Amino acid sequence: MNRLFGRAKPKEPGPSLDDCIAGVDSRADTAEKKIARLDAELKKFKDQMSKLRDGPAKNAVKAKALRVLKQRKMYEQQVDNLRQQAFNMEQANYATQTLKDTQATVVAMKDGVKQMQKEFKNINIDQIEDIQDDLADMLEQADEVQEAMGRSYGMPEIDDDELAAELDALGEDLALDTDTSYLDDAIKAPSAPDKEPGAASITNKDGVLVDEFGLPQIPAS
Repeated sequence: MNRLFGRAKPKEPGPSLDDCIAGVDSRADTAEKKIARLDAELKKFKDQMSKLRDGPAKNAVKAKALRVLKQRKMYEQQVDNLRQQAFNMEQANYATQTLKDTQATVVAMKDGVKQMQKEFKNINIDQIEDIQDDLADMLEQADEVQEAMGRSYGMPEIDDDELAAELDALGEDLALDTDTSYLDDAIKAPSAPDKEPGAASITNKDGVLVDEFGLPQIPAS
């Protein structure tokens, strides 16, 4: 049969929305270029009319200008229609792409749910709870070990009231020890001698005679 009638040609895919939009935009651009050329002609005719007096010559130029203006209006209408068509196709293309993206998102979400369900089967909640219980027991035992290692031995049994009374008394003793008047004598001690030991007359910085050890000499009685 194929030899008699031949094989049917494969059906070629139709143009996409992007191709249609590009074609319509190209036609609109071409029409706008024609409008620009007509604007240049209108300007030329307008300049000519401004220089001519009323009469047949001016009327002929005016007729040409009206014909060009009519063509310009037709091209403007074509541009408006083409731009609107392109806009409508762009909206349809956007909606189609949005639907495709939504469909792809749904498929990805389904795959994600299946993967989560597969992985969840490998998790045993009871085992997790048992591990948590074992961990809590081990931590509690560790605290007991630390407490046992820090236990004190040989400490006398002392009443808390006695300890409080002794602490108060200790505070009073500490308050008495804050007297630093005994340091005054040290501050008033004689200065070191200015001369080497063994010199005939040794005086310190205050002019007091001292012996070779820097101590004040006792006057002879």
